[in-house]
Amino acid sequence: MSEKRWVTFDCFGTLVDWRHGIATGIELVAPGKGRELLDVYNRHEPQVQSEHPGMRYSDVLVETLKRAAAEAKLDLVEDQFQVLRAAIPFWPVFPDTQQALRELQEAGWNLALLTNCDRVVIGETQRRLQIQFDAIVTAEDSGAYKPAHNHFEYFEKSLGVTRDRWVHVAQSYFHDMVPAGRLGIARVWINRLDEKDDPSIAHAVRRDLTDLAATVNEVHEKFNG
Repeated sequence: MSEKRWVTFDCFGTLVDWRHGIATGIELVAPGKGRELLDVYNRHEPQVQSEHPGMRYSDVLVETLKRAAAEAKLDLVEDQFQVLRAAIPFWPVFPDTQQALRELQEAGWNLALLTNCDRVVIGETQRRLQIQFDAIVTAEDSGAYKPAHNHFEYFEKSLGVTRDRWVHVAQSYFHDMVPAGRLGIARVWINRLDEKDDPSIAHAVRRDLTDLAATVNEVHEKFNG
């Protein structure tokens, strides 16, 4: 078993501004509709992922936008549905991300991504993050999309990680906090959207990544106390 200490992250929504990326991408093909269609898109994506666990994330983006556009009665031509796939490498990193990751590295933590995307997408996104991760698990690797447990189990088994040396950090309550809670993994909820879900599911709740290293250390000590 590994003696390393690990912090795992969801990528989009936690480190990268997923909502901005989706909304501005939609604006390129449907001006004035980005924010309106964002919530519609957000409702459809988990369904597409559940129906097609082996589908690459770049194709999930296309299929989900098609469903969202159909619900909104938005008339787009075929190549316009590629807009999110084309733009995802340029989605902005949250301004607190890089410092938080560097501070964790300086504190001796190994960093990993457990992300609902494919290898090509995360490879392109890493250039924006400008941080070297010690491990990455994509939906393409695990064979399913969160909230299925595959990412967590794949990471644990492939790297020999024990849960007393692991803290998971994520924004999504549905995709990350719920499955990590069911698996008994220490967890920090980054509630960027001020959502009203039950905060007791997490060992700590923060508005953003400010002072994350201190929070992770506190959670780790409490979890193992």
